[in-house]
Amino acid sequence: MTTMSYRIILLPGDGVGREVVREGKKVLDAVSDRYGISFDCASYSCGGQYYLETGREWPDEAFEECRKADAILLGAIGWPGATLPDGNLAGAGVVFGLRFGLDLYANVRPTKLYPGVRHRICNEFTQVWKPESVDFVVVRENTEGCYTPTRGFLRRGGITELAVDSRVITRKGCERVIRFAFNLCMKRRGAPKDGKRRVTCVDKSNVMNGCQLFRQVFNEIASDYPVEKDYSYIDAFTQWIIRNPEFYDVAVTSNMLGDIATDLASVLQGGMGMAASANIGDTHAMFEPVHGSAPKYTGQNKANPIASILSVQMMLSYLAEKKTDSRLKEASEAVENAVGSLLKRGNTLTYDLGGEATCSQVGDAVVESINHIP
Repeated sequence: MTTMSYRIILLPGDGVGREVVREGKKVLDAVSDRYGISFDCASYSCGGQYYLETGREWPDEAFEECRKADAILLGAIGWPGATLPDGNLAGAGVVFGLRFGLDLYANVRPTKLYPGVRHRICNEFTQVWKPESVDFVVVRENTEGCYTPTRGFLRRGGITELAVDSRVITRKGCERVIRFAFNLCMKRRGAPKDGKRRVTCVDKSNVMNGCQLFRQVFNEIASDYPVEKDYSYIDAFTQWIIRNPEFYDVAVTSNMLGDIATDLASVLQGGMGMAASANIGDTHAMFEPVHGSAPKYTGQNKANPIASILSVQMMLSYLAEKKTDSRLKEASEAVENAVGSLLKRGNTLTYDLGGEATCSQVGDAVVESINHIP
């Protein structure tokens, strides 16, 4: 029997990204040994620190290697003082280069509260939700909106007088990300509150024309699925996910609105150190924790690697479906169960979750759990 090998590109990036990707690689190695899966991993330096050292955001060959890979794991991008001559963040070309260059149009951000984790708006008087009450996903359009390069400055006499950012919403962009959200919903168990499969359209269609098109396309696609459709303006959505997270199953929205809403949603799962993500297109995918490079914690072995490890779990799940490999599905479930077990025990937690464990100790504990699966 021929064993398939999966090509994985690691982009540790800046700051704590390098530390959490190291722990993600440990987990890949553990499931490789446990389930007999071959991962052919290659790592490329990139980001702001790499730019300060070399004058480049990443090696010339890195994008092509990413294009040929089965999946990509990114750590974090951004470093103080690392800016391009045009004033943009050094390393942003890596993130946007992959999103646009590989057409990774769906940004998938799960928000799930695991037993043992106190979310950020709990206090000693109120335990607002049981863990099973918080389990929804936001699907964010990833290749248009405010982040397309249709912007610029008007400068006269050395003075910046005008800045223009144009928001681009296309029918194609709406159709594919909305259909992605409905297809994802069909694979899930429904909202915690009532078990109903539900997709929420999050927009600002009472004001913005692009959102009106987004909602129109949402209604057209919704008719193809036996799923409850729901609507929320973005300002109301940010309130309702805090007050009633159990109502939500899958939400779909445009680029910048989703960027803001998902960072807010992370407080429901224990903070950004728990927030994994996927950037998925029709033929390529990149996975990353979304907490940033955290320069002040760099080199201290303090960062929470759970977001990176859960990003690996999402990678395994993605590859299992794409490659029809049951071993990858088992491995994905094993990683999530190992994380859940560690969090529930509560004796190996990083500072952000109220513990004193190091980044590497958390990674080692997850690996140990995987190694002892019956």
